[in-house]
Amino acid sequence: MSYPVPASQVEIFHEIKKSKFIACAAYAHSRESAMTLLEEVKRQYPDARHHCWAYLFGNPASPFSAAMSDDGEPSGTAGKPILNVLQHKNIGDIMVIVTRYFGGVKLGAGGLVRAYSASAQQAIDSLEVREEVKLIALYLETDFKHEQFVRHMTSSASGAVVQCDYSHLVAMRIKLPLDQVVEFQQHMAPITSELKLLD
Repeated sequence: MSYPVPASQVEIFHEIKKSKFIACAAYAHSRESAMTLLEEVKRQYPDARHHCWAYLFGNPASPFSAAMSDDGEPSGTAGKPILNVLQHKNIGDIMVIVTRYFGGVKLGAGGLVRAYSASAQQAIDSLEVREEVKLIALYLETDFKHEQFVRHMTSSASGAVVQCDYSHLVAMRIKLPLDQVVEFQQHMAPITSELKLLD
């Protein structure tokens, strides 16, 4: 099952009632990678008052993780609107950070919600996406004479050999696109002593 993810990082800027909003959208597939991105943005704009963000990981139709932060803005006026935009965009593995420089004019709760939503929307609208292909991990054991055939079939299926251990047999860990697994298993059945899907 493949799904769209950010192909690059984008940054957009706009101003509302003298407050400056800088929205950054980029690929992130884990909390660690999302927080690294946040630290980069904070280093880039160290004097900004707020760095509000939201992320969504996995297939956007059924994400395995989502989170947000208002970073000092009134509760529900920044992180939630950003996440709300993400949840309606059909893009997975994405982090959006909206940095705000306060311009001296209060926007009010409704104004903040609209401003953060619009910033996130503009960043995502200018984002290029690519297809992320879901890979499945397999473990197999085979005779030495079949190793090259296994490698060839893995490569033909747009997969990769992740690990290879040698003892009396060759033990291989392989990653394959989900839609290639059944056919690959059929090819491997006659030459493998063990073949199983890994979590």
